[in-house]
Amino acid sequence: MNYIDWIILSSTLLFIVIYGTLKSKGSKNVEEYILADQNTNWWTVGLSVMATQASAITFLSTPGQAFHDGLGFVQFYFGLPLAMIVICIAFIPVYHRLKVYTAYEFLENRFDLKTRTLAAVIFLIQRSVGTGLTIYAPSIILSSILGWNLTYITITIGILIIIYTYFGGTKALNVTQKQQAFVIMFGMFITFLLIIYKFPTEITFSNSLDIASINGKMDILNFSTDPSEKYTVWSGITGGFFLMLAYFGTDQSQVGRYLSGKSIKEIQMGLIMNGALKVPMQFFILLVGVMVFIFFQFNKSPLHFNPNNTRMIENSAYKTQYQELENELDVVLEEKNEITLLYSGQLNQDYDNPILEEKMINLNEKEREIRKQGSELIKKANPSAETNDKDYVFIYFILNYLPHGLIGLLLAVIFSAAMSSSASGLYAIASASAMDLYRSHVKDKTDEQYLKVTKYSVIFWGIVCILTACVINLFENLIQLVNIIGSIFYGTVLGIFLVALFVKYVKAKAIFWTGLFVQISVIYIFLLDIVGYLWLNLIGTLGVILLSIIVQFFINMNSEKKMN
Repeated sequence: MNYIDWIILSSTLLFIVIYGTLKSKGSKNVEEYILADQNTNWWTVGLSVMATQASAITFLSTPGQAFHDGLGFVQFYFGLPLAMIVICIAFIPVYHRLKVYTAYEFLENRFDLKTRTLAAVIFLIQRSVGTGLTIYAPSIILSSILGWNLTYITITIGILIIIYTYFGGTKALNVTQKQQAFVIMFGMFITFLLIIYKFPTEITFSNSLDIASINGKMDILNFSTDPSEKYTVWSGITGGFFLMLAYFGTDQSQVGRYLSGKSIKEIQMGLIMNGALKVPMQFFILLVGVMVFIFFQFNKSPLHFNPNNTRMIENSAYKTQYQELENELDVVLEEKNEITLLYSGQLNQDYDNPILEEKMINLNEKEREIRKQGSELIKKANPSAETNDKDYVFIYFILNYLPHGLIGLLLAVIFSAAMSSSASGLYAIASASAMDLYRSHVKDKTDEQYLKVTKYSVIFWGIVCILTACVINLFENLIQLVNIIGSIFYGTVLGIFLVALFVKYVKAKAIFWTGLFVQISVIYIFLLDIVGYLWLNLIGTLGVILLSIIVQFFINMNSEKKMN
């Protein structure tokens, strides 16, 4: 990075903090601070919802996911448009009619305070971890760039987000997220065009897709019925549907975004906009990752993308062995370069050469094996090292192959996304703890006191999220870890909400004990690792619905016996 990059990056961050702080002036009560006086138009709602979900993890981890595994991850989002329709029809009218501050306030109206508290506590657990992840993600960037201590950077970024969140309000968050969304998509689009521009003259965009397909990067649809498969059409439509229904319908970080809408119609239009654009957006980000893969067919890439691990092994007893693997990789990459250029030239002449295809596949396997051996050496040098480097692929490309100025813009994209999603998460946690845990139990305070509690909650939970971020280790990669955490907890909460909306037969006692039991059971099933994590949403949701009906039946039967 040079001074131009630092100017662009720091200017963006300062603008977010200062603008958010200035826009918060006038938030004199809880309603304005949390709901922005319910005066937000539909397209602001839509962009705010998208920006909240699109964290730094999305732009750090998703391209790396595609670099290694291709476009199949997009199947995860197949259930999202359907979830938006269900939320617009079933959830929004109820929330708007009851004029709730949080989604969990509705559960007290339908069941009792115990059930509201249970759902709020489950939310606070999973969202505090999720927000910790969104703080941790950009910390990786600065740690990689500057070689600074990761923990210190995490704490610094977390404090910056606490300040921005504390002085902000939902109105400020909604406004800044519109600008953040523009910066994010503009930066990614420019990067996509620049990658293609940097391809050799023999490589057209069409050729690059053919090359990616040969290397298994264009396999979008997986119709396997094996429940242990992580990403399939069926898990995306079912498990992904329930996860998105839970996230957008019951997670306060999202519910809080659209509860500020002017009317039911404005909220519904904003969510439909999100449903229409989200899958194409994720596909585009994954495609950027595939283009990075193609780019590295013609440009040097490291044996391992995590610079911290590379520095560590270069100072270990395995340095010589690691250098030998690097030399082997260079030979393979050079041969891949020649074969790929030759194949592309023949494609330009409308000739598809199966011999060259097979050579590319074999070379790709060799490259994968060499990288695997490199990871094994890193593990030998430091058994506690995380050898999965997916989250470092895109940042390596940004720092080493993009021109100055664009580097600063892409880092601004990632930090904008981080601050947007982290602030939304922190607002949601503070709102839930203040409204669902404090105000619901302590009812004799003034509105100003509730506002103070909400703001103090921002500080408390901000510290919790920072501590969480400091102890997180990479698990597969960040984008997967976020979704795994959601899958563990969302199903139970969604089940409670669906029963509340559609199963009037079930009462408070049955739903509370069922929800508690199912949540513990889902955690146990996850620890056994017997199904893909997306199925946990379905298991949790259906478990709560079916079991609560059974429990209510026995409660009713027992009551009848006592009466007789």
